[in-house]
Amino acid sequence: MSIQMRPLKVSAFTLTTALGEGVNANWQALQAARTGLKPCDVFDIADLNTWVGEVAGVNTHVISGALQDFACRNNNLADLALAQDDFSQRVEEAVAKYGADRVAVYLGTSTSGIQHTEMAYAERHRVGDGEHDLPEWYRYESTHNLYSPVDFVRQRFGIQGPCMSISTACSSSAKVFAAAQRAIGAGLIDAAVVGGVDSLCFTTLYGFNSLQVVAEDICRPSDAQRGGISIGEAAGFALVERDGLASGDAVLLGFGESADAHHMSTPHPEGLGAKLAMQGALDRAGLAANQIGYVNLHGTGTVANDASESLGVHALFGDVPCSSTKGWTGHTLGAAGIVESIFCLLSLEHSWLPQSLNTRDVDPDIHANILQAPVALKEKYVLTNSFGFGGSNCSLVFGVAP
Repeated sequence: MSIQMRPLKVSAFTLTTALGEGVNANWQALQAARTGLKPCDVFDIADLNTWVGEVAGVNTHVISGALQDFACRNNNLADLALAQDDFSQRVEEAVAKYGADRVAVYLGTSTSGIQHTEMAYAERHRVGDGEHDLPEWYRYESTHNLYSPVDFVRQRFGIQGPCMSISTACSSSAKVFAAAQRAIGAGLIDAAVVGGVDSLCFTTLYGFNSLQVVAEDICRPSDAQRGGISIGEAAGFALVERDGLASGDAVLLGFGESADAHHMSTPHPEGLGAKLAMQGALDRAGLAANQIGYVNLHGTGTVANDASESLGVHALFGDVPCSSTKGWTGHTLGAAGIVESIFCLLSLEHSWLPQSLNTRDVDPDIHANILQAPVALKEKYVLTNSFGFGGSNCSLVFGVAP
């Protein structure tokens, strides 16, 4: 039985990363091969030798007014991104068109407002014996709670349809597209705001460092001397709709999900979960592997992840052009899926593929066709991978409507 799905229109999108605020800033940085990574100086950390992708504007952007209880680094970053590319206007138009109860919000995050909680406990610790209450300004439910960014976006636009936070580590904001497609396909909604946001915090910086996967050098995906990830922060959003598809529109054609559960933090060494997710996306798109013109790799820069993904990609796609874009933004964790989906949409729009930035010498054990210089996109379809801890995998196929 065929599982081919109806194409889902991607009618608007926006993103804010260490490369800049809005689509144009990010696209210009991609074309200029200008990384957003820098040696870590965030939160006055002096004893962690690594690189990070910090969004400079988030340090001064604060939610105010009726939604000020949501103010924290993570939601401030989401609000900053929503202010770009006329995206908020497009969402407001969709709500007016379909009705508030026919629009949904599906967002991915892994940190939510953890940094806000870190600040609260640091203040409590400074007070004295550690038995004092947390500060009066601290609101767990509207900041740290995983539902917080979803609730913020829902209230910001008056959306009354299904709203859900998805937290499956680094595949979180890729899976939001699958959630939206299922809801639209079932007739529950007509449109959805999908996306993700993750922000820098001590928990991820020191947590991943304790796992020995944080690189001291800048992130170098697929490089023979790669040393691990550079952590970044980002927020991105897209508006997807059931109807109104016209020639030339960007579309989600297929999604594939798998859970190989090989190990808590290490992928299946032969790329089994990756292959299952990619094949599922191809099946739903109704495409053969040779119709894909580019694969945006999960490409974290760790030894195990890059090697296993390469096995799966090469087995399915052969010499299709591939690259990781984490050399630009760092690994934005729960926001990686939406950021790299938007990079794919931009590649389709401009028929241009980015190289794997910072990759000097491709590891000879990696057989995927890693781009070391930008090239033209020759096909109408691209695939992006997002793989999370525990083997929570998601692949998406995007294309252009004929």
